[in-house]
Amino acid sequence: MMKVLETSAGLDLRLLVGIEANSEGLAMARERGVATCHAGLEGARALPQWRQVQIVFDATSAAAHAQHHAACQADGKQLVDLTPAAIGPYCVPVVNMAEHLDEDNVNMVSCGGQATIPMVHAVRRVAKRVPYAEIVASVASKSAGPGTRANIDEFTETTARGIEVVGGAERGKAIIVLNPAEPPMIMRDTVYTLSMGAELDELADSVEDMVREVQQYVPGYRLKQKVQFERFGSNDPLRIPGMGTYEGVKSTIFLEVEGAGHYLPKYAGNLDIMTSAAMATAERIAELKFGAAA
Repeated sequence: MMKVLETSAGLDLRLLVGIEANSEGLAMARERGVATCHAGLEGARALPQWRQVQIVFDATSAAAHAQHHAACQADGKQLVDLTPAAIGPYCVPVVNMAEHLDEDNVNMVSCGGQATIPMVHAVRRVAKRVPYAEIVASVASKSAGPGTRANIDEFTETTARGIEVVGGAERGKAIIVLNPAEPPMIMRDTVYTLSMGAELDELADSVEDMVREVQQYVPGYRLKQKVQFERFGSNDPLRIPGMGTYEGVKSTIFLEVEGAGHYLPKYAGNLDIMTSAAMATAERIAELKFGAAA
């Protein structure tokens, strides 16, 4: 809500929907002149403002999203899904957004997916093959709410699949760590890829170019250090359990994602990159599909 109200030139927020009448978010919306509903999506569908809505952001849970998807389909609304339900196709703005702008439902994968899939794709676009990619997303425990905690399994499954479908790896794996450190840590992500058919300078340049592309909508997205490389040849192949041995280049990419601080703390980069990616996608949908504010 705060990101749309304060930074978006193409979106006009008409309605904020929740399930707690006294929630801070709904109170903040009312203070800013935004219509609210505390009776969930079914309650919202009875309001006159619902008829004005063209794009719906769903930031609830994977379990609830199935019902919301059915309701929005029936009402002709386009959904941008911030849960790991993955009913619609995976969308990572810098990689494949243009392919899915006409879909009824686009899925933003996960916070870890938005942060790391661009890096896997950066390796894949200059390599002949990426047999394996693995990501570790570490976020502050304070930035992981009940929805995140209820969807840990969906997070790992959806992110791993996104690494393959969008990132281009033949096999993907995802791990999430909720770190209780005080003061809370900024989101950190580590990306490991095994690639073949690309020179080290090509890989480094592609990764750095992709970081700049993501920074267009997530300014706090950055490399913590230069990409690390390790070569594996026929005399010392890399063994991946359950997959076999490989020759190629192992790239290790260290990322940090700092939030913009529009409302949430800056350490909550995991939440900021999701809302930023979702808003960038919705703005493009509004521009191409509706030709005006949506």
